[in-house]
Order: sequence, then structure tokens, then C-alpha cells
Amino acid sequence: MKKNIAVLPGDGIGREIAKGAVAVLEAVGKRFGHEFTFEYANIGGAAIDESNTPLPEQTLSLCQQSDAVLLGAVGGPKWDSLPSDIRPERGLLAIRKELGLFANLRPVVGFQSLLHSSPLKPEIAEDVNLMIIRELTGGLYFGKPSERRGANQEVVVDTLQYTRAEIERIVEKGFEFASIRNNKLTSVDKANVLESSRMWREVVNEVAERYPQVEVEHMYVDAAAMKLISNPKEFDVIVTENLFGDILSDEASIITGSLGMLPSASLAEDGFGLYEPVHGSAPDIAGQNKANPMAMILSGALMLKYSFNLKEEAELIERAVQETLKAGYQTPDLKLTEGKVVGTDEMIDLIIKRVEEGATVSSEADVYM
Repeated sequence: MKKNIAVLPGDGIGREIAKGAVAVLEAVGKRFGHEFTFEYANIGGAAIDESNTPLPEQTLSLCQQSDAVLLGAVGGPKWDSLPSDIRPERGLLAIRKELGLFANLRPVVGFQSLLHSSPLKPEIAEDVNLMIIRELTGGLYFGKPSERRGANQEVVVDTLQYTRAEIERIVEKGFEFASIRNNKLTSVDKANVLESSRMWREVVNEVAERYPQVEVEHMYVDAAAMKLISNPKEFDVIVTENLFGDILSDEASIITGSLGMLPSASLAEDGFGLYEPVHGSAPDIAGQNKANPMAMILSGALMLKYSFNLKEEAELIERAVQETLKAGYQTPDLKLTEGKVVGTDEMIDLIIKRVEEGATVSSEADVYM
């Protein structure tokens, strides 16, 4: 198989972790006889520095001509004083919109070997394996108007807007994943307050009629936030709108003990995808060989699975990460009481070694679906 992959390292630790994902994918390609080619472009702060825009036309063009996109991270205090329309994060929002990446998939797994890294009790965090499906191109982040008003700009307006079609396609995606997992779907909204959530709930009930095998529950976002911490094993697939999904998926990172363990996939209707870790650019540790590359590497595994339909290859990467953690290796963010702390480069090398050896560790709950 030959595939062209656009790599957008971005800012901060983005370059370090993107390097790791590329190296692991090259090892997988060599083992299975696939040819992956990688072309690089800027986004975010790096693009602003070079082109005075967070998403240059050449970057977007490269992504449109590629089979999938790997993205590191964007942002940092260096660009915080810029006007909101040209800040690094605008590049991320724009590329999602331009590429039609409406469905954000964030798997959350309670790694057995990292239970002591989580602030949750081990009996709460163990065996967690859930998927948060977040709508990505609508809602408050994209609604217009979004502005300050009045003579002294003392009034601020943000607009939460969805069309029924936008809600239907993300809800459909939620049911699709629930159908191939455990036939349970939790729809998260705020229907007691928001009109958008009332339409959301109506659409979920309509789509549910086509999936009679799927158990559906509706839950207010505040209740979902509490339950995600107190009893996360009760969830399998969560589907929700943009803002709620952003917050809940970051909250769910404490189950694993670190944002550095959470990958994500952002998919278009035709299966094209952009793959990135959930965490940010961490400029305070950039260039210090301290970054955790595993979320980026696992994002590469999701790319193999969802965009290229290479399930065996994807699961090899997942097993290689598991096996490395089981062997006691950790990056500084994991703060385990036992094991050996290694830097970014060594962690990448350890995972590559296990890919080359065909990592064989048995699955606990640690395989992403």
C-alpha cells in the first residue's frame, strides 16, 4: 500500500512528537511492506511567523492532496497577544472547517500499567474503555456573530448555531460506533436550558429508531461530567456537541493520568482524517526531550485504522505502546512510583523496537476501537 501523509508539526513539542509518530509509522511500513511518504508544512504559530497566517494556502493545499494528516500541536504564549482572528488556534479551527472534519473521535482507555498515575482510585479507572464522539465544525466555536459590541465594547456575543443536518450526521456517527462496540450510546446535551440541545435530543430519538439494538440514554452535560469521574465504566460511546465534547474529553484525561496518553481522530464524511494528540503544545518543555510522544504515536495508529483500514498494523502500534509501559518505562508526565523515566527520544526508540519485534503483549482493556 502507498499512502501520502501530510505532517503538520505545529508549535512547542509538536515537532518532537511528530518526529516520533513518523518514525513509528516508517517502522510499521517496513514490517508490512507499505510505502508511507511524508510531506511537511506549517500551521499555527510557526505558520504565523513564516507567513503571517495560522493556515497558509500551501498547507491547506498539501492536506487536500494527501491521504491523511498528522498534526502535532499549536499555540503558545508567544502569540497570545495577537488579534483573535490570527492566533494559532484559528489555524486549527480553519483546517477542520476547510477539510470538512466534522467528527472528532477521542478514545479513552484506563491503562492497567498507569493506574497509579491517575488521581482516580484504581478500581474506578481500571478497565475503562470509552469513546467520546464530538461534533467539530459547528456550535459556539464557529457561530456568527462572535464579537464585542457597544461604544466601549462592554457587550460580548457568541452564537451557538447548528443545522439539523449537522446534528444528524454526528449523531449517526455515534450510533455507528455504538453498533460496533457494545450497543450503548449516551447523548450529552443541556436540553433543560438550550434550544440547540432540545433539537439535538429530538434528532437522537429519531436516529435511534434505525438502531433498535442500541441502548440510548440522554444525559445533561453537568451530570455527565460528574459521572465521568465517579463511574466512567458506565459509558461506552458518548456523542455530544462541540463545546461539551471539548470539555468532557479533556476531563477524561485524568482517567489515564496524563493528556499525553490520549490520541484523537477527526474525520470527514468520505473517511479522510486528521490525527492529533489531545494535549497542547507545552512550550515550557519544548526542546528538552521531556514530552510524552505516546498520544501522537497512538494517533498514528488511529490513522492506520480509520483512514487506511490497516487494523492489524494499528493494533501492533497499540501493543507496542502497551508493552513498553508494562516494561516500566515512563515519561516525566506520568509520575509513576516505580519504573524508569526516559526522555522523548528513548521512548520513541523503545516503541519502535517493539514494533520491529512484533509486540505480542495480550490486550487488557488497552486496545482502541
